[in-house]
This record gives sequence, structure tokens and C-alpha cells, in this order.
Amino acid sequence: MLVARVRAVAGRVATVAGSAVLTGGLFAEPVTLPGVFAAAAAAGVGLATNGKILRAPDAAKGTAIAVYAAPHAGVAAILVGERLAPDGTVSVLVQAGIVALWTGATWLLRPGHLARELVDESVDQEIAEANGEDTDAAAEVAVPEQPAYASPAARWWAEEIAVEDGIAPGTVLLEHDQVDEKCVAVIFGSGKRGTPVTVPANAKARLSAYLDVPEELIEIGPVPGRGAGVRLLVVGQRPKPAEEEKKTSGSDEEVWAEIAATAMPGVELVEAATYEIRKELT
Repeated sequence: MLVARVRAVAGRVATVAGSAVLTGGLFAEPVTLPGVFAAAAAAGVGLATNGKILRAPDAAKGTAIAVYAAPHAGVAAILVGERLAPDGTVSVLVQAGIVALWTGATWLLRPGHLARELVDESVDQEIAEANGEDTDAAAEVAVPEQPAYASPAARWWAEEIAVEDGIAPGTVLLEHDQVDEKCVAVIFGSGKRGTPVTVPANAKARLSAYLDVPEELIEIGPVPGRGAGVRLLVVGQRPKPAEEEKKTSGSDEEVWAEIAATAMPGVELVEAATYEIRKELT
């Protein structure tokens, strides 16, 4: 911030000094030659001490130097023009107008500050282009082709179960079915055709720990009618067949027959009624 203020003040002082030299050149010929040399020296010293312009990118360096040196070159050209201009009041007025125009333009435009802004914009543009190229290259490298999965369950199996050192490495999920609320059946196979499914010996224990399900509710075995390239996984309690359920639940006659066979042989059930058991009997 301090350097910028010093540059601004120096630029204003140089503008006033240049205007004074040009005004003096209107009336005194000895001012011309020293004024030309002073303008050239000021331009050279200013550029030599302005590292930002000298280190500017090639695309903007020439333009920035031209903008910075423009007011100094203008002073030299106007001084020479004052010596070549004809004498007379009109000529002096025209030259005075040119001096005023140079002074106002230099004061408002601040060529030194403008040259540094051109350099900053060029540097920012080069950085943005470089970052854009790096981002595109990184994107091409960092985005591998994502494998396609038939379902979210297949993705889960591939990413959680079939990974290297997983519960069933090298396998793929072929089918899965929610048999009922307490049972899920899964058919999985080898990822390479013609290769038998190899399930680690501790697969049931690991799957039990992973799913937080008792080991006795996990079964891994062959698929009926299929080869060794596929296996059946059942998690949960298998539903009982209808006949077994009926036998388990039983009718009143069947229950009485079982009781009578041991406790009251020869007695038949004639009628059955349901009563609420009193609390004292329970």
C-alpha cells in the first residue's frame, strides 16, 4: 500500500514537472535539449526500477512498456515540435493547447499505473488458463469408468461382500428374494464363468458378525438343479410348509386324540368349547 502511494505521488510530481518543462520550452529554446534527455532518462529509470513490468509475460510486456513510456516520449516530441513550429501568437496558442492536453491526459490516465494493471491482468489470465488445463487433466485422470450394477443390492454385494478379503470374494449377486419378513434368499455365483464358487470356511461366522444375525439362521449351500458355479444363501428363519404348520397348530380333535392316547384311552371328544383360564389356574 505504501509503495503504491509513493508511486502515485511520484507520478503526479513527474506530470507537473513535465508540464513545466513543456511550458518553458514554448519561450526558451535552451530548455529543449535538456528536456528531451530528462524525459528519456526518467523513462529509463522508471522502467529499470519497475520489476513488475520487466518481468511481465511476453504477451503483455511490450504493451506495458509502451504505455509506461508514452508520456515521456510525448514530452520529447512536443519539445522538438515547439522548436520546429513557426513563430506567431496563433502557433504559441496551439502549442499551449497541446501542452495542456498532454498534462490533462497524463494526470487522468496515469500511464504508469495503467501499465502495471495490464501486467496484472495478463498474469491472472495465464494463471487461470494454467489452472484450467490442470483441472481438466486431473478430471480426465481422476474419474475412472464406473461399473454398472443391475440393482442397489448388486452394488452392495460387490462393494461389501465380494471385495478382496471379503466374505465371498470374487463373486457376484445373481438373484435375491425377500421370502417373508424374517427370511431372505440370495443366489450368488462366481465372477468368472466355469469357476466353482469358493466360500471361505469362516464365511458363516463373518456374515453373522456383519449382519448381526445368529449363525444358526444362516445357511450356505448348493442351488437345487444348478452347478458348482452358484450357491444359495438363506438368512433368517425359513417359513414352514403348510402341512407342517397345520400339524403343528392342529385341530381340537387332533389335540384331544394325542391327550386321550396317553391320559384317557377310549374316550372320544364329543364337543369342545373355549373358556378363559382363570388367573388362579395359571
